[in-house]
Amino acid sequence: VQLQASGGGLVQAGGSLRLSCAASGRTFSSYGMGWFRRAPGQEREFVATIAASGGSTYYASSVKGRFTISRDNAENTVYLQMNSLKPDDTAVYYCARSVNSAYYTTPRQYDYWGQGTQVTVSS
Repeated sequence: VQLQASGGGLVQAGGSLRLSCAASGRTFSSYGMGWFRRAPGQEREFVATIAASGGSTYYASSVKGRFTISRDNAENTVYLQMNSLKPDDTAVYYCARSVNSAYYTTPRQYDYWGQGTQVTVSS
């Protein structure tokens, strides 16, 4: 399984970005997916997660109401729409596949990780 994240970039505070994560393989629709981020000098942090069916989602309190996770199982892709971006959102964002169809907030429940995409929010 390979996960390819894209869509990062430089944006001003208040702006928006949409991250994408394309997965290889035929079993994408059987697994939950998540987004995590790591800011410079910080620990990896949970951002958002979605169950395999797409019917259930969960967000970190810091992004709830601003970020939306979604998935297209026909396209083997998970998305993270980020609105009202703040400088504190600056980080490398990683997508990951969970160990089963459920969603989780802890990294140890994810077994495949993408390479990360840089998001920089200027003030």
